[in-house]
Amino acid sequence: MWALFMHASIVVKLVMVGLVTCSVIVWAIIFDKFTTIRRVNRLGNDFEERFWAGGSLDDLYDSDGAKPVHPMAAVFGAAMGEWRRSSRIAGIDLVHGGVQDRVNRAMAITITREMDRLNRWIIFLATIGPVAPFIGLFGTVWGIMHAFGSIAAMHNTNLSVVAPGISEALFATAIGLVTAIPAVIAYNVISNSMSVFEDRLDAFGTEFAAILSRQSEERGA
Repeated sequence: MWALFMHASIVVKLVMVGLVTCSVIVWAIIFDKFTTIRRVNRLGNDFEERFWAGGSLDDLYDSDGAKPVHPMAAVFGAAMGEWRRSSRIAGIDLVHGGVQDRVNRAMAITITREMDRLNRWIIFLATIGPVAPFIGLFGTVWGIMHAFGSIAAMHNTNLSVVAPGISEALFATAIGLVTAIPAVIAYNVISNSMSVFEDRLDAFGTEFAAILSRQSEERGA
């Protein structure tokens, strides 16, 4: 493979180097996202266990929500923080004073912000997946043109003259496919995992909003 690279024309070399660089970035993103997905799910499981354990929400906010280190704690912290601030307003009606709407908006904004952060760089996978084969194909076409130029210059159609140029050209396509296939597969898997996690955050937010609404009604009773 090194010999194929060294004997390729400068344009094909640039294509190969670009594709290899993209492949390295693709695998770095894949490793980072799969590690992140495992981490946020594990931390989310731990947090939900403490949340549903029946302890004090104020204590949980002080330990996790005030300075969240994972998305679920951030959603909890946003809702609990807004509810705390609203409940301290003198004379406010926690049931009819618009508190629930502000809590819901705080959670929705937080979920959007956290998912945007988690989805960062995934667009690169979505771009490289369909584009890399065409970049490799461009290198292939250029290599074949270069091979035909060599044939014309040497006035020789012997296989020993044609084969090196064709091999270099096809090597560019192979690199493009090696870059694109993992990107497409990883994009589909990661996107699905992110959608599942976003649904999990939405479900948690809905349940927590119901808890806060019930507590507001108890205080207003």
